[in-house]
Amino acid sequence: QVQVVESGGGLVQPGGSLRLSCEASGSISGVGIVGWYRQSPGIPRDLVARITEAGETTYADSVRGRFAISRGSADNTVYLQMSDLKPEDTATYYCAANLRVVKSWGNYWGQGTQVTVSS
Repeated sequence: QVQVVESGGGLVQPGGSLRLSCEASGSISGVGIVGWYRQSPGIPRDLVARITEAGETTYADSVRGRFAISRGSADNTVYLQMSDLKPEDTATYYCAANLRVVKSWGNYWGQGTQVTVSS
């Protein structure tokens, strides 16, 4: 069974930092593009950052220069370093990974981790 699990969320003051982790586990034979998304109540889920197998990154305009996505030494882990956090960054953050399971590629989502930025 394949799982994608996010961790690292929490409560932080404006200007603070958090690092989110996304780990894929199970019978995985390949990891493709991995993206972080976020969603607040009443607002559609939006892409925050994405990283390709080659390490190419894409960021939403609202987080460019403050957030950094990276792959861990093990291909199955991706991080989102968030700095200079603002109240508007408050959301549930989801990881979506394109994974090769047996011989097929598919998109797998985690359950999300809550990030709250408040004084």
